[in-house]
Amino acid sequence: MEDDAPVIYGLEFQARSLTAQTAETDAIRFLVGTQSLKFDNQIHIIDFDDENNIINKNVLLHQAGEIWHIGGSPADKSVLTTCYNKTSDCKVTGCAAVWRMPAEWESGSHDSPDDSSNNPQTLELLCHLDNTAHGNMACVLWEPMGDGKRLISLADNHVLLWDLQESSTKAVISSSATLEGKGQLKFTSGKWSPHHNCTQLATANDTAIRGWDLRSMSQIYCIENAHGQLVRDLDFNPNKQYYLASCGDDCKVKFWDVRNIGEPVKTLEEHSHWVWSVRYNHSHDQLVLTGSSDSRVILSNMVSISSEPFGHLVDEDDLSDTEENNQEEKSKEPLHDSIISTYEEHEDSVYAVEWSSADPWLFASLSYDGRLVINRVPRALKYRILL
Repeated sequence: MEDDAPVIYGLEFQARSLTAQTAETDAIRFLVGTQSLKFDNQIHIIDFDDENNIINKNVLLHQAGEIWHIGGSPADKSVLTTCYNKTSDCKVTGCAAVWRMPAEWESGSHDSPDDSSNNPQTLELLCHLDNTAHGNMACVLWEPMGDGKRLISLADNHVLLWDLQESSTKAVISSSATLEGKGQLKFTSGKWSPHHNCTQLATANDTAIRGWDLRSMSQIYCIENAHGQLVRDLDFNPNKQYYLASCGDDCKVKFWDVRNIGEPVKTLEEHSHWVWSVRYNHSHDQLVLTGSSDSRVILSNMVSISSEPFGHLVDEDDLSDTEENNQEEKSKEPLHDSIISTYEEHEDSVYAVEWSSADPWLFASLSYDGRLVINRVPRALKYRILL
């Protein structure tokens, strides 16, 4: 029974990292990483059973430290990366590692939901992305649609391209680039483009967005003051190779055509505080999710800059004369952008929003107090897009 009501799950810990499990296309599964200074940190594997509208969870221990970023391998659903803080001698270091989920975790009983949290298993370390020479890790990106053997890490002002070898137990830096300039240059986030044969990367540092060619490790564009304050997140349109979304501390979400970086193509100003996360829907790129410190998640219909600005293309042979005339009238008018829905189930900063890899109409959002909310695109809109 499909229902538009949200489903809410509370972790016992604060949390800010969330990812959909990309390699899992059958089950609706999200991974959440916790941030606790007192207790062992955990990865919560959240399976959503959409027939019964319930969440099943499994817990794995991540004893290395509090998790700031999490990413799933595109090729192997048992492999993931985390960026975490390690404290030693009163010094905090941002580290990153590749992990494997223990083979037995799925055999944990779903019937008793607390089973795995009472006696959780531990993640198996495959390798560290050793960055002692390169400063603190901000995030690790898997090559989109790749074979799970290439990663990029952003550490302070360095872009590092890694090859995973020997069944991911060894990581070797294959090339790198350094952001030169005045002041404290630190990457806050980045996105590996799924276009151009995966040879391009976009990064955010301070108020700037930069494009990189990974073959030469050189900059290809720079939007100097993309936002009035810090840029927090980026995402590429999955269907339009030059289109990029960004969000930041100026409360804005901006959409760019990187061939013409003078002005954004579109700007959204619906949030009232920092915007931490922006995500395009993987199948229907007019659907854009954002999450903010105003505790809200906003679903926007950015149809005018989508790959179908006039709605669905209709086969003319199937239309009668009157319909054809109507269709011609319609096709001259691009559809209007709108806010589809504002979700208010959170009471704390929403640090992450993610679309499911298995169901294009379903998404999750995570706020700092450990509340995970699963929502669906409203049914009426879903049918309007499909029909």
